Amino acid sequence: MRVFTQSCQLSPDPVLAEGSNEALHLESVLQDLPLYSFAIELDNLGSQLAQVFEQWPLLPGALLIDRGTVVGLLSRHRFLEYLIRPQGFDLFLTQPLRILHSYARCQWLLLPGETPILAAAQQALRRSPDLLGEPIVVQVNQSYCLLDVHELNIAHWQIRGIETQVRYERTQAQLIQSDKMANLGRLVDGVAHEILEPVSFIWGNLSHIATYSQRLLELLAAYDRAVPDLPTELAELRAELELDYLQQDLPQAIASVKTGAERLSKLATSLQNFCHIDEVYPKPTDLHELIDSILLLLKSRLKSEIQIIKHYGHLPPVPCYPGQLNQVFMNILSRSLDTLLNQAVSQQLDLELKVNRNQAGKSTPACKPAIAIISRVCSLESSSDQDRRWVAICIADNGPGLSTETQQELEESFSVKRRAEKETSLAVSYQIITAKHGGQFRVRSRGLTLGQPSQVSHSLPSIPELDGQTGTVFEIWLPLT
Repeated sequence: MRVFTQSCQLSPDPVLAEGSNEALHLESVLQDLPLYSFAIELDNLGSQLAQVFEQWPLLPGALLIDRGTVVGLLSRHRFLEYLIRPQGFDLFLTQPLRILHSYARCQWLLLPGETPILAAAQQALRRSPDLLGEPIVVQVNQSYCLLDVHELNIAHWQIRGIETQVRYERTQAQLIQSDKMANLGRLVDGVAHEILEPVSFIWGNLSHIATYSQRLLELLAAYDRAVPDLPTELAELRAELELDYLQQDLPQAIASVKTGAERLSKLATSLQNFCHIDEVYPKPTDLHELIDSILLLLKSRLKSEIQIIKHYGHLPPVPCYPGQLNQVFMNILSRSLDTLLNQAVSQQLDLELKVNRNQAGKSTPACKPAIAIISRVCSLESSSDQDRRWVAICIADNGPGLSTETQQELEESFSVKRRAEKETSLAVSYQIITAKHGGQFRVRSRGLTLGQPSQVSHSLPSIPELDGQTGTVFEIWLPLT
């Protein structure tokens, strides 16, 4: 926007700074509104200012100049108010503006041109009632401009309408997404139920099969002791069946089937828990069981080179919404896995390039990628809340940390003003922990800390398995009631 400044002398042509409220958006600032640049010396007569106001009916006021310095503001409304007083025309029209300024002196609001319209409207409304109609002085670069407060109010309500529309559209999208996720959850829950039903048959009959096979093997052993010299036909059949190997391998085969059925049962149960629709009220939950179920679902992505380190403390059942916490743990662990996998691919490519260039001897061995999960119960620092206890869950990795773009994205998504526009997975996790559970959510990455400040009196223990190369740390604090 171009801003035209006027010299500190009376001019018959006050300048309208170029601005329009037709393309307002949520981040519009005062510079986007029509601004007037007009100043008049205090030595000029009041009649001269009246002529300017008559020629420019939209001019909200004038800046008063005394020897090149802005000393005050005289609005059109206050100027006419003093003129209609008894003897006002004789006293103020024929005399210098210095006299009128001594009567109409008032406090004026000065705001930078980069001030958001929503913030400026709030400051303007906090003024005293007799100043609510006064124009606002806007500083653009080194010049001062005037903004009609009515223009600000109109723009404020337009932006509020845009904000309401955005919130409505966002709510509609969330409802549609929630309905899709609910339908998907019911579908997955049905599939998990169909898996669990035959698995329960297998699991229930395996104990009987193991018992029957053991008795049959005992019967065969008794036959061997009773009839040491078998007929030729039975001896050939025994050799063909490899009975000795079968007696050794059958219990192992049954144990293997039992292990597979147990893993399949746990996987189906984890799917059911992940797709669980939370009730209206929180219920006591084992957080370790939730984390282990998410790790089981992510097992296909957990490559052999990624190590999972668990330092679980003794946690009581925590009142929470398990379905939403499952989403939080899934978001955090998935992000850590993506970071470590990308780092592993980059290290492998660098190693191959060095090998091709015969520089393998100069490469330093990279640390093994790992994710550490720590849990413990902590207390608050505040003496008034010493009896209140918190459950701390820390998920850390030894990846490269957050990039500058990701840090900026997270910082915006954690702020109240930009959260609606930056609906990332971690922003959703932040809302679930802070708004839904009344807890705290922090992200630390090599000197950067995002989220609420920690209020616990004990810090989490160090993780020796990460070799001191902590990349990103996610901290979740849940209150115990």
